[in-house]
Amino acid sequence: MNLKSLRLRANFTQEQLANEIGVEISQISRIERGLIATSVVTFYDISIALNIPLRSFFDLNLED
Repeated sequence: MNLKSLRLRANFTQEQLANEIGVEISQISRIERGLIATSVVTFYDISIALNIPLRSFFDLNLED
């Protein structure tokens, strides 16, 4: 699932999420649109704010 979907499911605006994790609103927007890569630390902060597992952001299908 992508960040925007997860954020909306948690009833957060971009501004609320940005304030919660201490980043600019524009950074949330750029992450959602795939314009920038972000660190695992930022994804961790987002997962805490949205109360979701960190693994929600990653495709962990490890089958060969």
